[in-house]
Amino acid sequence: MSPAKRIVICGGGAIGASIAYFLSRRGAAPIVIERHEVAGAASGKSGGFLAFDWCRGSALDRLARRSFALHAELADTLGNPWGYGRLDTYGGYAVESGDARGPGERPWLSEAVTLTGRLGSPQTTALVEPRAFTRGLIAAAEKLGGGLRHGTAVDLVRDKSGSARGVVLEDGEIVEGDAVVIAMGPWSILATRWLPLPAVYGYKGHSLIFRTGEAIAAEALFLEYQESSGEVLTPEIFPRADGTTWVCAVSSTEPLPVDPAQVTPDEGAHDRLEAMCRTISPALATAPITARQACFRPVTDDGLPLIGQVPGVEGAYVATGHSVWGMLNAPATGEAMAELILDGAAHQVDLRPFAAGRLRAFDPARLRGV
Repeated sequence: MSPAKRIVICGGGAIGASIAYFLSRRGAAPIVIERHEVAGAASGKSGGFLAFDWCRGSALDRLARRSFALHAELADTLGNPWGYGRLDTYGGYAVESGDARGPGERPWLSEAVTLTGRLGSPQTTALVEPRAFTRGLIAAAEKLGGGLRHGTAVDLVRDKSGSARGVVLEDGEIVEGDAVVIAMGPWSILATRWLPLPAVYGYKGHSLIFRTGEAIAAEALFLEYQESSGEVLTPEIFPRADGTTWVCAVSSTEPLPVDPAQVTPDEGAHDRLEAMCRTISPALATAPITARQACFRPVTDDGLPLIGQVPGVEGAYVATGHSVWGMLNAPATGEAMAELILDGAAHQVDLRPFAAGRLRAFDPARLRGV
């Protein structure tokens, strides 16, 4: 019996974890290299919202539909330690007001909120706790023979033909493999120093997590919210199975720090979120806040992820740039990457729209502070 293929995956977020799981399920030996902590960035701080058909009409449609189905399968197969659950989803609007508000269209909403329609049903929308999901897949991969290492990849190891055969860590150690996958979210741009990859940028988001218990029903909410200044925010409110509720609304284009551990919130961002929550929900107004979060989601120049082989470098692959749909599309991305690496082609999803070669390679000389 030939030895298991050893695949080095740079990045311990939801994408890297999914790739590791599906590779290990196929008998490969993935090793995840994570510089900060598993799910330490957007994969641990995102909303975890899943939608079956919200990408219809776009290149992401097949990927999203396949991934939505895989989320249900994974929860069933692995015991669902991440609180996967189906739920109704609604849209609406609200206007900031300093006045006390009575009950609205739902017991947990104030009368400042007007619901305008149902956006999704338990058949088409669902939710996971993203940190538990990401760490759960890593743990499942380890049980199947995968590995996890703490370290920072700073260069690519190549054989005489130029093919990728591992990575060099910051301390000089070499981690060898039969292939290398770049899945570092917005920090994937650092790999342009050693691979011809397009730019991946970071778009910053802020969120709060409340301990709400049973005060909020299993109903996701997407709003347009007008502040007293006239600025319009687009809050998203997701009640989770663990009795917490996640809320986001404030984004910015602040510079991405080189170290994921150095991500900090913008001044005043969480204050704005708290004021908004007091207006739209008496349940949120009285619930304790358990986390004030900031993270960067990865985006590309054309809004589509990079999924596939790195142009011109045998054995090098990339999977990043999923923007707001990273948690949704992680399973299908992992499955497709495992197929591509082990079989030479993805079977369930056409990866051609996500090929890295569609975009111009980034010039690493433009990197600052690295």
